[in-house]
Amino acid sequence: MKYPKDDLIIYRIKRAKETFEAAKIMADNDQWNSCINRLYYACFYAVIAVLLKENLSPKTHSGARSLFGLHYIKTGVVSKTEGEIYNELFDLRQTGDYEDFFNFDKEIIEPLIEPAGKFIEVIESLLN
Repeated sequence: MKYPKDDLIIYRIKRAKETFEAAKIMADNDQWNSCINRLYYACFYAVIAVLLKENLSPKTHSGARSLFGLHYIKTGVVSKTEGEIYNELFDLRQTGDYEDFFNFDKEIIEPLIEPAGKFIEVIESLLN
């Protein structure tokens, strides 16, 4: 079933915010691997929303990163610093999800929570 683009954008940004809130709950409970996963997905959902606005529909996470970089970072619409947080979350999520016997801790993940929230706010401002 195909949904109207505006409905998909609203849905994705809503998912971004909900997932960010879930990440904060994970942090409050010292579930750092789950927290990084949720932080990454919160930002990913926001990126998908803004890409949909431009009629861009990546098929992979790497495709989303590439299109976001090309259309938003390289053009200066979103700062390079903001783009770096998204890339860092991607890399950390990959590590946490796919490497055996790897556990993040508070010192690594907690400093990423506020920048991830700011990233979502920046993306949301582009949608309004």
